[in-house]
Amino acid sequence: MSHPATNAISKVAFLGDYLPRKCGIATFTTDLRCAVATEFPAIQCPVVPVNDLEEGYDYPPEVRFEIAEQDLPSYLRAADFLNITGVDVLCVEHEFGIFGGPAGSHVLALLRELRMPIVTTLHTVLREPNDEQRRVMRELTRLSTRLVVMSERGRTFLREIYHVPEAKIDVIPHGIPDMPFADPNFFKDEFAVAGKQVLLTFGLLSPNKGIEYALQALPEIIREFPNFVYIVLGQTHPNLLREEGEAYRLSLERLAKEIGVQKHVVFFNRFVELDELMRFIGAADIYLTPYLTESQITSGTLAYAFGAGNAVVSTPYWHAAELLAEERGKLVPFRDSKAISTAVIELLRDETLRHGMRKNAFKLGRDMIWSKVAQLYLKSFERARLDHSFVGTKSSPIKTLDEQPGHLPDLKLDHLFRLTDSTGIFQHASFIVPNFSEGYCTDDNARALVLALMLQRLGKSSQRLQAHATTYVAFLNHAFDRESRRFRNFMSFDRRWLEQVGSEDCQGQALWALGLCVSQSGQSSFQMLAAELFEQALPLVAEFTSPRAWAFTLIGIDEYLKRLSGDRRVTQFREALTAKLIQRYADAATDEWQWFEEVVSYANAKLPHAMIISGRSMNNASMLELGLKTLRWLVQVQTSLAGSFRPIGSNGFYARGQERALFDQQPIEAKATVSACIEAYHATNDVFWLAEARRAFEWFLGRNDLGLALYDSTTGGCRDGLHVDRLSQNQGAESTLAFLIALAEMQALQNTLTSFKEPLIDVNRTGESLKRSLSNHNSGVSQKSFSERLEVAR
Repeated sequence: MSHPATNAISKVAFLGDYLPRKCGIATFTTDLRCAVATEFPAIQCPVVPVNDLEEGYDYPPEVRFEIAEQDLPSYLRAADFLNITGVDVLCVEHEFGIFGGPAGSHVLALLRELRMPIVTTLHTVLREPNDEQRRVMRELTRLSTRLVVMSERGRTFLREIYHVPEAKIDVIPHGIPDMPFADPNFFKDEFAVAGKQVLLTFGLLSPNKGIEYALQALPEIIREFPNFVYIVLGQTHPNLLREEGEAYRLSLERLAKEIGVQKHVVFFNRFVELDELMRFIGAADIYLTPYLTESQITSGTLAYAFGAGNAVVSTPYWHAAELLAEERGKLVPFRDSKAISTAVIELLRDETLRHGMRKNAFKLGRDMIWSKVAQLYLKSFERARLDHSFVGTKSSPIKTLDEQPGHLPDLKLDHLFRLTDSTGIFQHASFIVPNFSEGYCTDDNARALVLALMLQRLGKSSQRLQAHATTYVAFLNHAFDRESRRFRNFMSFDRRWLEQVGSEDCQGQALWALGLCVSQSGQSSFQMLAAELFEQALPLVAEFTSPRAWAFTLIGIDEYLKRLSGDRRVTQFREALTAKLIQRYADAATDEWQWFEEVVSYANAKLPHAMIISGRSMNNASMLELGLKTLRWLVQVQTSLAGSFRPIGSNGFYARGQERALFDQQPIEAKATVSACIEAYHATNDVFWLAEARRAFEWFLGRNDLGLALYDSTTGGCRDGLHVDRLSQNQGAESTLAFLIALAEMQALQNTLTSFKEPLIDVNRTGESLKRSLSNHNSGVSQKSFSERLEVAR
């Protein structure tokens, strides 16, 4: 039966995955949208899906606009589309893994731009979120006008963990198709299981489903019911299939053969449409979900089977524990094959018990059919329309330049790929042509691995880049001499090492890359190899005398401890190295010379960067303050009278009491300053550091002493340096990687500023912040130079 639409609502848009994409959220979004469109035919129901594949999907006509999962600008374009097409309510299907950005944060940028109420269905509500997930949930619940959960436990979590007001929450059950209560024997002929007892599990296959425990329960069941068959319906999860192939499914098939139940197990390795799925459910005597952990707040497969009148045996994950309470199903402990077999045998023996359970489930399921769920959603949409709390918090669709994030160049990896062969990345180039005679070095391969890992986190990786990342890891592995526990640095084109021991700075660069690999690589083999090399190479750093080697290592240690925070030995090395840097500062610094050495030389910003990042992680305020103070001093030194970034020249550097070298200016200095200023911003939320990061980055783009861009947008490379009268025309690895890493860091920063309600650079606040910073730390910056800086911010 259809219902007329209310006068208030004429268009509801749906945002989430959508069929034919094969995942549970896509199925739910499709079913909900179709139910609303069927029950309320006067309401238009356009769809905005999220694509995980570059080529997208062959969507039906109701799909009006598509979002590329990892492309933040496409979320903002989708917001413009929704704002200008007269959408009354947006219905969001939320799961952390379907949106781009850390913990799916890209969707926040879209929601913040909307001018209509937002009703968000939470398919996952975590009891113990990590910091990124908690931050996303805090913003998501703030931006949503109403929140829908599918269980009372979800409502409780929202109230108690995320502090969402009770009045903002609607509990609406997971929808199910409306099918009649039928004897399973009616459907069994279709699947050639007539006369057999049928146990069914369905859904996308992945290791967390616990199918191996169900298989191990079968021998005991089969001894009593020799005509028993277990059907496992569903293809392998697409993400698992891309990463590991069919390894999990094949392991299950081997297990079935090893325990002798292969004649009683059927794997249907395909994604089934709704009609066929419901016939499979109809043929089942018992439905089983042997999931391995409790942290599943919603299970669509459970809802379908339960609502259709199946007797259900399940482990007590949150949704099952609530839905199957009061004898509506059988709950068994996690990872307990014996308990599964006992429960199944009991239900097969006692037909009265089984059919009573089926009838109770079917009766309760009448409130879960999609037509009734659609009516409940419409009530939520109407409540959202009546709630005017969103008025005044949504931004205008028209933005002046000062309200927009600064434009960043598009990522172009052509030159990186040009410089990389099967051995590693070449050090140098003659113009844009790799210079074979100069060979390779560990420094650059470590930087290349850092870039690959950063782009992976940004969602901008590719199969080609992943293949090159393997090459960079292999180079580091080969460079490490396990006898001396040192990295060799320079290798000739014919793969001969040109030295037995690389520089201390080379060791630090390698440890930085390895620590990042342990922390962020999505491949366990990379992580294990990186951890092995890191553990072997770290101890010798205690003997080093180079502050830069200490700094690179400290940044690597910080990344390593993000993943392995309980490593006491590595923590002790961090304490020792930070103490060394602090002592260097104490030995060298004066009121006028706030630096760690007698000379400001190269990769300078890495020294305060290491202090800032270590001070944050160690909760050491004085260490953090030292990092900020020295970075402020360096920023002052590296700013020209015209207000542009002017790194210390490599032709003489800057010794205390002497004239500083103005040229040659190197890309590595701009990159190091960008990194340090971004870290300072994250430590302080002071927009002064945003301005300084942007200033340093724009050096690559032509805001420099010659007014010439070092970044070559036609090749994707970066010129090697700025001479007194010209640009270097060579585009080697160090310079190209410096630009690409700085771009990746600026993109990550911009994503954060766009996704979360954090400030863009505000000139007035920047000026006041700078005044306060300079006053507090007696930096000695003149009023003239301050005015120049403020003008630059403007």
